[in-house]
Amino acid sequence: VVTVTSSSLAFWQWMKVLGLQKKVRSCGGGADAVDSEETAETSWVLGDPGSGFVSSESWKLAPMLALAIPLFLFKYADQLRRKKENSSRARSTEEEVPLEKRIAYKVDVFFSGHPYAKLLALLIATVVLIASGGIALFSVSGSGFLEALWLSWTFVADSGNHADQVGFGPRIVSVSISAGGMLVFATMLGLVSDAISEKVDSWRKGKSEVIEVNHILILGWSDKLGSLLKQLAIANKSIGGGVVVVLAERDKEEMEMDIGKLGFDFMGTSVICRSGSPLILADLKKVSVSKARAIIVLASDENADQSDARALRVVLSLTGVKEGLRGHIVVEMSDLDNEPLVKLVGGELIETVVAHDVIGRLMIQCALQPGLAQIWEDILGFENAEFYIKRWPELDGMRFGDVLISFPDAVPCGVKLASRFGSILMNPDDDYVLREGDEILVIAEDDDTYAPAPLPEVHKGFLPNVPTPPKYPEKILFCGWRRDIHDMIMVLEAFLAPGSELWMFNEVPEKARETKLTDGGMDILGLTNIKLVHKEGNAVIRRHLESLPLETFDSILILADESVEDSIVQSDSRSLATLLLIRDVQSKRLPSKESKSPLHHNGFSHSSWIRKMQHASDKSIIISEILDSRTRNLVSVSKISDYVLSNELVSMALAMVAEDKQINRVLEELFAEEV
Repeated sequence: VVTVTSSSLAFWQWMKVLGLQKKVRSCGGGADAVDSEETAETSWVLGDPGSGFVSSESWKLAPMLALAIPLFLFKYADQLRRKKENSSRARSTEEEVPLEKRIAYKVDVFFSGHPYAKLLALLIATVVLIASGGIALFSVSGSGFLEALWLSWTFVADSGNHADQVGFGPRIVSVSISAGGMLVFATMLGLVSDAISEKVDSWRKGKSEVIEVNHILILGWSDKLGSLLKQLAIANKSIGGGVVVVLAERDKEEMEMDIGKLGFDFMGTSVICRSGSPLILADLKKVSVSKARAIIVLASDENADQSDARALRVVLSLTGVKEGLRGHIVVEMSDLDNEPLVKLVGGELIETVVAHDVIGRLMIQCALQPGLAQIWEDILGFENAEFYIKRWPELDGMRFGDVLISFPDAVPCGVKLASRFGSILMNPDDDYVLREGDEILVIAEDDDTYAPAPLPEVHKGFLPNVPTPPKYPEKILFCGWRRDIHDMIMVLEAFLAPGSELWMFNEVPEKARETKLTDGGMDILGLTNIKLVHKEGNAVIRRHLESLPLETFDSILILADESVEDSIVQSDSRSLATLLLIRDVQSKRLPSKESKSPLHHNGFSHSSWIRKMQHASDKSIIISEILDSRTRNLVSVSKISDYVLSNELVSMALAMVAEDKQINRVLEELFAEEV
C-alpha cells in the first residue's frame, strides 16, 4: 500500500511539473523587448532549470527513481522490523539463562575456538594490570603519569621492587600490583609448561609429520609385520639400509616396544612408527604417502570379508590423495573373490597378494612334491637367492638355450615378453630368440652379483633316455575346513592320477560340505581323478582320529580351520594338537625301528617319543598350516612335521612385490594351477 501510494503521488507530481514547464516556455517566448540580462536572469530562474532538466536524459529516469525509492524504504523498514524481532527473541532467551552462565558459555566458546586465546587473555590481563596500577600510583603519589606506568611495570615484573615505597597509599597500591604480577607470571609459567608437555606428548604419541622420500610405507598392524620388517631390512642391506614407516591405529610407544621385542638387527634400516588411521587423508599426508616408493596395506585380524572391505576403503583413501602417488600399492587380500574389486578401484597402481590362496596352493604343491618345500623357503624372501628381472641389450637375438649358460652366477628361468605387454614366460624353449625389449628373469643372490659373460665352450654329449615315471593313485587326508577348500580340491584334481582318494575330516556336516563346495563353483560329479570320502569328527579328539586309517595316507594336510581363523592363537593351538595326536597314533600303529629304547626311564623317554614320531614322518608326509612364525619355529625344530607353512611366507611375498612389482607376475605364474 505504501509503495503504490508513494508511486502514485510521485507520478502526479511529475505530470504537474511537466505542465508548469510548458507554461514557462510560452511566457518566455512572448517577451521580445526585455533586456538581455533580465531575460537571462528570468530564464535561469524560471526556464533553465526546468527546461534543462526536462530536456536531459536524466529526467527520463524519474519514474524509475520514483518507483525504486519507496521500494527501498519498504525493504529497510522490513529489515528493521526483523532486527527488532530477533533482538526481542535474544532478550527472551537471555532472560531465561542467568548472566553468569551466559558469560561462562561465551568464554568457553572463545577459548575453544581460538588456539592462542590463553596467551591473548594473559596479555590483556597484563596490560590492564599495568594500566590500572599506573593510574592508581599516579593518583596516590606525586610522580608523573609515565613514571607511574613504569613503576607499575617494575612491580609486575619483580615483586620485590615495592619495598622502597613510602607512605600508606603507595604501599597498598604497590603490594596489590606485585600480587597481580605474581599471579600473571605463575599463569605464564603454567601455559609454557602445558605447551611443552603437549609438544612432547605429540612426539611421544607419533603425531609429528614424517619428512622422508623414497621410503616404504606400511599401513596397518598384524602378526606378519615382524617378518615383513625383517625381509625389508635384508633387502636394503646392500645399500646401507632404508626407511620403513608404519602407520597403524595403535599407540606409538606400544608399536616401538613390540618391534623392539623382535630382537632382530635391522642392518641400518630405520623403522619409524606413527599413530593414525589409514582411512584419514590427514594421517596419510603426515607420513608422506605421496613420496613413498611402495605402500603395503596389511590385512587386519578380522574375518576375511571385513578385512578385505577395510583394505578396499584404504585403497579408496590412497586414490584420493591430491598430490598423487609416486610408488605402487601392495594389498594383502584374504579372499580371492574380493581381489577383482580392489584392482578395479586401484587400477594399475595395485598389486595384490592373496594370503589364503598362496598358502593353500603351496600346501598342495609341497604335499605332491616334498622337495619343493625347501626350494620355496630359499626363493621367497631375501635371505638367500631370489628373483630378479633385468634387461640386457647385449643378449638381444640370442637363443634362450645360450642364455642359460651365459650367467655364471645366476640361473635364468624365464623371460618377460615385451611383445605380450610384459607377461612372464617361465622356462621357455631353448630355441626361443630374445627380442628387443625382452627382460631376463633369473635367480641370483643379489641384484648386483650377476652379469652375462661370454659363451663358454660346451662339449655336446648324449643325454640318457630316462622314461617319465608313471603316476600312481594317492591317498590324501584334509584335517579341517578352509574357505577356499574347493580351489584346493580343483588343484588336486589337475595333478593327481585317476583313482586317487581325498579324505575330508572336519566338523562340518556332509550335506553342508556339498552345499559349500557347490556354492564355490565346483562340480562334485565332474571330478574324474579323485574320489571324495567324507568323515565327520573333531581333529583334536583322539578317539575321532583313531577311527581313521592314519598310517595309510600318503600325505596329510592340517588346515587352519575356518571356525577359529579369526584367532591366530586358537588356530595354531588346534593345528599343533592335531599334529601331535596324528603322529602319536601313527607311531603306535607303524612298526618301530627300535624295539626298546636305551634311554627308557620310568616308562617314558622324551627322546624316544620324538624318535618314534620322526619315524612315523618317514612313512607319510604331514603339511601343517601354522600362522604364527614363533610356533612354526618350535614345530620345525622338533622335526615331527615335514613342512610348516605360515604367514612368514606371505610376508616374504609382500616384501618381494614391494621392492619390485614385476615379481608379482612371477609369483602368479608359479602359484598357478597349470604349474
